[in-house]
Amino acid sequence: MATGDVGYTLDQLRGFVAVAEESHFGRAAERLRMTQPPLSRQVQRLERAVGFALFLRTQRGVELTPAGRIFLDEARRLLSSADTAPLRARRVAAGTAGTIRIGFTAVSALTVLGRWISAAAAELPGVDLVLNEMVTHAQLDALLAGEIEVGLVRQVPRSDLLDSRLVARDSLILAAPRDHALTGLGRTPTMEDIAEHDVVTYSPSEAWYFYELVVAAFQQAHLKPRYVQHISQVHTVLSVVNAGLGVALVPSSASAFNLSNLVFLDIADLPPDTVELHAVWRRRHGNPALDALLRSV
Repeated sequence: MATGDVGYTLDQLRGFVAVAEESHFGRAAERLRMTQPPLSRQVQRLERAVGFALFLRTQRGVELTPAGRIFLDEARRLLSSADTAPLRARRVAAGTAGTIRIGFTAVSALTVLGRWISAAAAELPGVDLVLNEMVTHAQLDALLAGEIEVGLVRQVPRSDLLDSRLVARDSLILAAPRDHALTGLGRTPTMEDIAEHDVVTYSPSEAWYFYELVVAAFQQAHLKPRYVQHISQVHTVLSVVNAGLGVALVPSSASAFNLSNLVFLDIADLPPDTVELHAVWRRRHGNPALDALLRSV
């Protein structure tokens, strides 16, 4: 078995390491359960292949040359890699080792992603997770380009190339500054109450899922609120509301963001569980570790 373009074999390396550790060809041959002449030929071929002497012959046996001492460390490393390569490959094939590149939205990091990380640590400790925060459309582009293996997205596109699973549902709730008029109503605010105030909402291009949810919620109530900002990320929307620039409709999981001037309130006339989060991956992804993760979560 050749190690590459260099002209030596793993058997030659094993013979060299045995002689180096025993400092004697005869004892090394016994250790390898072979006779001394073929072992001597193995070492000679190895010395010709590397282009320098590995041993100095002495009356007691042999000792390593300075170059031989350096080469011994490399030989041990190569043999260790060769011995463990089948085990590593079996683990990758079984999905218990490898790498999974995950795309996620900021809010999903507080809910589903945390559960995935915990599940992988407990059940797939040999799998490395590479995390990439992206908005939904960027995740879908990255999936199709093979830049990530799985994404946590808000809406699943119609594509024969992708498979998906619903992994979480949220309700739309109200985020408001602590001293806002809506927080002092003494009752749960309605959509009509909210429409009387400035509403921070989402970018129709960068955050179209939430943009359409919010617009649809007001349209179904036959209301036209004053939209004062259009922002791409939920956590940025919360920062703007925290600064007192308006109120916003956000997924209930966003209430985990603890900002000093924020209050979260239910909305009286909105149905629950309208916000969906999906795991999406390529149907022909070829990554056993991803299959193992999806089974475990």
